[in-house]
Amino acid sequence: MLTIAIVGRPNVGKSTLFNRLIGKRRAIVGDEPGITRDRLYAETDWEGRRLRVIDTGGIIPEEKELIPAEIFRQARVALDEADTVIMVVDGRSELAAPDMELARLLLRTGKPLFLAVNKIDTPAREADVEDFRRLGIREMFPVSSEHGTGVAELLKVILEQTRTHVEPETEKAAEQEAAEEAKVAIIGRPNVGKSTLLNHLTGTARAIVSPIPGTTRDAVDEVVERDGRRYRFIDTAGIRRKGKTRLMAEKLSVVMARKHLETADVALLVIDAVEGVTALDANIAGYAHESGRSLIILVNKWDLVGPGRSDGKKPAERNKLERELRYALKFLSYAPVLFVSATSSKGTEKIFPVLERVAAERRKRISTAEMNRFLQRIDFDRASVPASKRVKIYYMTQAAVAPPTFILFTDRPVKLHFSYERFLENQIRRAFGFLGTPIWIKNRAR
Repeated sequence: MLTIAIVGRPNVGKSTLFNRLIGKRRAIVGDEPGITRDRLYAETDWEGRRLRVIDTGGIIPEEKELIPAEIFRQARVALDEADTVIMVVDGRSELAAPDMELARLLLRTGKPLFLAVNKIDTPAREADVEDFRRLGIREMFPVSSEHGTGVAELLKVILEQTRTHVEPETEKAAEQEAAEEAKVAIIGRPNVGKSTLLNHLTGTARAIVSPIPGTTRDAVDEVVERDGRRYRFIDTAGIRRKGKTRLMAEKLSVVMARKHLETADVALLVIDAVEGVTALDANIAGYAHESGRSLIILVNKWDLVGPGRSDGKKPAERNKLERELRYALKFLSYAPVLFVSATSSKGTEKIFPVLERVAAERRKRISTAEMNRFLQRIDFDRASVPASKRVKIYYMTQAAVAPPTFILFTDRPVKLHFSYERFLENQIRRAFGFLGTPIWIKNRAR
């Protein structure tokens, strides 16, 4: 597989080119400079070749401020991983000193380097390209990432000059691995420690961490292999209330966070132990629950709670916070709760075993014969349902997994009463478990 890193200064169109190459909107694009901060990965096929494309944040060499300096560090990681590099410049603007400095830095890597002069939307603009020859990059291409012109020509030359043979079996193995991995979204409000948790779980400085709320904008992902299992962790942007986001990039990041949540199998809901459970935490948990994601609740920053600052000295604080949490998130009674500190690593060793169990429970299937034996043992008279809302159940079957979905065959084509559904769900959990996953129950008249 050929790995291509896309680099350049802020707002030159790197993310637009990234989205164009992979054929979908993976990176957030907007007019505000510096939208992309962490590095993003995606895989795609181009004329029978498998490509891995990396989008990086806008690089400003020698920048000392926290976020630009961290962006530069993330980009350096991408350059180390890449087989070839595309430097993107804005064809509508004058060649600037940071472009010259960045080109010198890239040429020193010795890796195949290609220059994409972006925003060349008309033939009349192609004359503007010549000025960029001063960067010293031999392979130069006028492109329009937004309209797609010139991109195919750029990729054709890259593939010709970086020809590598990839065995079909290797490609099939990679596809099978991707199908078998569990996708885990890290969700929560801004600044609750999601990126710190991602870095700890993956053992890397994968995501930029800062005390500034909203540092993460795009969803950042990383694959981890643990005890023979593959997990793809996705650190999403902090979800805020509507109206609380002012910049377009932040509004888009909230939309994308929900979108990436819906592609995950399991969500790690991160809650700030110092601030406690908020209404926004409940809203975010509701998104995950309603979309059928399995859930694990992580109470982060637990080392900052209580006078003793030691896990063994504060069972009262733990019990109090868990009661508050369970009360505020009644609909997540099935979700396990772990008290952790992503910064000090305390309690985080419990995450992987619970994650493995929840991922397995999500895909558990109960046979129809077993479900019907279960039905015969239940006394439905104990369910607090009005007589007019009761139904006669003939049999029950599990129709799907992820999430577990059960179909009741009854005498009436009506929506099950809430109390009936809750009673049945509780009985199913008592008999079969399904830790951490919502259960969907549907009624169908026979």
